[in-house]
Amino acid sequence: MRKPNIAVLGATGVVGREILQIAEELNVEYNSIKFLSSARSAGSKITFKGKEYTVEEAKPESFDGVNIVMASAGGSTSKKFAPEIVKRGGVLIDNSSAFRMEKDVPLVIVGVNDEDLRQHKGIIANPNCSTSQLMLVLEPLKRFGIKRLIVSTYQSVSGAGLAAMNELRDDTAARLKGEKFENVCFKKPISFNVIPQIDVFCENGYTKEEMKVVNETRKILHLSEDVLISCTAVRVPVFRGHSEAVDIEFENGVTPDEVREILSESFGVKVIDNPDNFEYPTTRDADGVDPVFAGRIRKNLAFKNGISLWCVADNLRIGAALNTVRICKKVTEMGLF
Repeated sequence: MRKPNIAVLGATGVVGREILQIAEELNVEYNSIKFLSSARSAGSKITFKGKEYTVEEAKPESFDGVNIVMASAGGSTSKKFAPEIVKRGGVLIDNSSAFRMEKDVPLVIVGVNDEDLRQHKGIIANPNCSTSQLMLVLEPLKRFGIKRLIVSTYQSVSGAGLAAMNELRDDTAARLKGEKFENVCFKKPISFNVIPQIDVFCENGYTKEEMKVVNETRKILHLSEDVLISCTAVRVPVFRGHSEAVDIEFENGVTPDEVREILSESFGVKVIDNPDNFEYPTTRDADGVDPVFAGRIRKNLAFKNGISLWCVADNLRIGAALNTVRICKKVTEMGLF
């Protein structure tokens, strides 16, 4: 198997550092590797697999000879450098929303739609964090024919970056002391609060985050427009880990026991479902580990062939860094660079 020359763009950010950790854990093979960032972070040091590297400022020439770029540097940066990467023969695995819905860009969750990777023309998009964990749960259940899907997400502040995590910490401390605090990252105070808005509102009354779940789910699972999907995305005062309440109506009948058995045998999913003993997934279960945890699996009382369930995952891993690294490994294994 040919080993690629790899670059990590946005290496010093929250997700970038998670990419490095997971790449080391999964023993990503490479011929050479470099770490790129903005001018502000250039010159800092990164230790990877026991070797120290100097972070370089990302410039067009930085991608000369690079086969695979794992990027988590924001949409504007990805748009800036994507043409340069593709022009030089590289493959961009992008963690931003910049290319997700472009027709010629495969949107991939490893273990769900790997074959879509073969369609890439130099750019592969990594889905939104809340979509990512949902796909690993839904894909094994597609066999029953998904007819309708309603998702409510409870998303941690780490999905909004390091500044948001700091705001939760500082806002909580100030409130406990009875001090005033001016929130910047969120439209409302995040401590001891639940905010029913993630990203900006669209004309249809849904937020961009909610529409990402709708549109990305349809694209990844190749669902027709006849499949009805709705989402409500909520920010909760949790540092790390997204939770989702999922209601699915199927074309064909399926029992909760069948769903438990199928998910227990599915890639990337772990079932914790014994409510009588208070065993169900929480964000603390998911912190720092790879599986998407599923539980509270039960018959949906509103749909004829319906199932309701709860799923939880570490959003910085499965929702961002882990899938990015998995795509890198899969592209290498499939010889697609």
